[in-house]
Amino acid sequence: MGIHRLNHAVLFVSELSRSVAFYRDVLGFRPVPMTPDGFAGAAFLQAPGSTNDHDLGLFEVGPGAAASPAGRGTVGLYHLAWEVDTLDELEATMVRLVGADALVGSSDHGTTKSLYGKDPDGLEFEIVWLIPKDLLDQEALDARRRIRPLDLGREKRRYGGQTRGGVGISVPA
Repeated sequence: MGIHRLNHAVLFVSELSRSVAFYRDVLGFRPVPMTPDGFAGAAFLQAPGSTNDHDLGLFEVGPGAAASPAGRGTVGLYHLAWEVDTLDELEATMVRLVGADALVGSSDHGTTKSLYGKDPDGLEFEIVWLIPKDLLDQEALDARRRIRPLDLGREKRRYGGQTRGGVGISVPA
């Protein structure tokens, strides 16, 4: 069997404590005590509800580090996307991102509803809710070919704020 999911991501950050605080306080990650002894420049975090050993590694490179030029003249990773279970959680995440001045956009991709943010070092990420397989319809499938503004209130009225996303797609039915 080949690759079946992303297990974790590792990011270089300028200030470890600032990044840990952001991912903990804004996105709900929790530190996992697995940093090797004598290695103070790293932290490992687990996403809420994750069964992974860790979902995110952060390695400090120091406050003099330049911003990543990826996508602005060099190749590199654009963003990581993390999935939330419900539209209510997507909305709560949006509130936390706004409060941290970290929300940079939102989009309706038809089958997915997305928020875009930046961490304290300007590294971009996406927070996404996926329409469950049994609720997919032709309108949502056709809308994948265009990007529309996200109307979270409309989506909550259509699918319900507590409807578990991704079931039958990224989450076993």
